[in-house]
Amino acid sequence: MPRHDEIDTAPPATVPGEATSHPPHVPDLPAPRLARVILTAALISYLSVTVLNLVGTDLPAPSLLTSLVCLILIFALQLRHSGASVRRAPVRHRALTLGAQALLTYLPIAVFHSQWGAMAGFLAGSLLLLLPGRWAWPAYGFVGLTMLVPPTLDGLSLVETVYLAQSTLLTGLVVYGLTRMAELVQALHDTRSQLAGLAVARERLRFARDLHDLLGYSLSAITLKSELIHRLIPVQPRRAMEEVSEVLSISRQSLADVRAVSSGLRSMSLEPEMRSAQSVLEAADVEVRLEIRLGPLGQEVDSVLAAVLREAVTNVLRHSRAGTCVLTAVQEEGRVRLSVSNDGVDPSYRDQSPHSGRGLGNLRARLRSTHGTLTVTRGLGGTFELVAEAPAQPPRRLAAPDDAGLGAQEPAA
Repeated sequence: MPRHDEIDTAPPATVPGEATSHPPHVPDLPAPRLARVILTAALISYLSVTVLNLVGTDLPAPSLLTSLVCLILIFALQLRHSGASVRRAPVRHRALTLGAQALLTYLPIAVFHSQWGAMAGFLAGSLLLLLPGRWAWPAYGFVGLTMLVPPTLDGLSLVETVYLAQSTLLTGLVVYGLTRMAELVQALHDTRSQLAGLAVARERLRFARDLHDLLGYSLSAITLKSELIHRLIPVQPRRAMEEVSEVLSISRQSLADVRAVSSGLRSMSLEPEMRSAQSVLEAADVEVRLEIRLGPLGQEVDSVLAAVLREAVTNVLRHSRAGTCVLTAVQEEGRVRLSVSNDGVDPSYRDQSPHSGRGLGNLRARLRSTHGTLTVTRGLGGTFELVAEAPAQPPRRLAAPDDAGLGAQEPAA
């Protein structure tokens, strides 16, 4: 004999009527490529200042050519240090490239003196980018202090000496800031793409879950009604015609619900679903005891509890041979309690089908979104009870429901 329900791992559920999250729109957000272009243009501008300083001196051609080669090498190293991949490189590799940049920064100072000082700003920026925080800022400040030495040896004024050290520190901050800006822009674009993909996936899951809730119940009801009609036609044709009318009504409602699901506008009401469940169960020769004491319910709670009822009744029809089923919906002290209990459950049965139901896992997640709970208990003699409780008017939700823990297995029914 089948078990009452097979509970499986289920993906996060959305609530009927809940809006699907979409990535926020940020106007005038620069593209990642533009951010990299801005960074490269700034590096070229600083490099050009040093070239103009060197060209304005009376350096011999071999020295000038050597300086240009060194500048190109520093520029290439700086581009690499400003890339996101270098921070994932091994420590040994980063130490090697930083050491090469330090040599290309300080050795030419012996020849070009203060005219080469602007290149120390690139080194200061690279130190901020590649070193750990506790080492980066002291090293950055040390590079700025070393730039007090060349102008002092050249006999420049105090103002010019301080200017060179200050411009070195400023260049380092600009290189560091623009590099980080480019990385943040890239991360933001990547995040928006991921959010768009998640929104699409979430909408697909909503559609699949709602179809499960709708068609599982409706098709079970249509099957049972059709079997009843088949038995009634030879002996009670008039009642068979009445049952055909009910089948047509269920089919039309299912079609309307499926269309509503596709637009995300579906909503259900608990009390009419209780009456419908009673009719379906009685058609399956199940004795039904019904108790309804409800006041005004929030639309979201009403829809979720109606979905819980549908899933519970579907499980009674599919997974048990119930003779009696008790349906209770009671509202007291601001909370509503839905209970579905039945007999005829085989406690030893375990459905091994790969298509066994995921319904209660979905419904547990839906109830969490309304601050509700879902419990299932199996009693003696093959009895089974499902109880759902929720506030009649839940507080306004500020965020999507927490879907953590949905992968946990439920106790077998």
